[in-house]
Amino acid sequence: QVQLVESGGGLVQAGGSLRVSCVASGRTFSNYAMGWFRQAPGKEREFLAGISGIGGNTGYSDSVKGRFTISRDNAKNTVSLEMNSLKPEDTAVYYCAAKLTYGLLYYTYDYDYWGQGTQVTVSS
Repeated sequence: QVQLVESGGGLVQAGGSLRVSCVASGRTFSNYAMGWFRQAPGKEREFLAGISGIGGNTGYSDSVKGRFTISRDNAKNTVSLEMNSLKPEDTAVYYCAAKLTYGLLYYTYDYDYWGQGTQVTVSS
């Protein structure tokens, strides 16, 4: 079993940048595909970015492509999401997710483990 803990959320002005990170428990982090999602009030949870285990292939949703960058440090059991050019519509709770697989995953139902989320608020 994997436990995920997000950090790094906060309040930022539109156009600014923020980095959220997620630390995973366990000793086989590199065997897990990781993803970042977000959920705004009244909306469904939305895929943002995913990264495979060894190899680190990445994929992004169209809404964040070119603005957000996902990365992982397998030695530190950490996956991060660097967010630039933030917009008020990026305001949401941001979640990391994990699944024991080598592939790249895009859907909420693909993932088995979730963090508790971290709030990101972008003011206009």
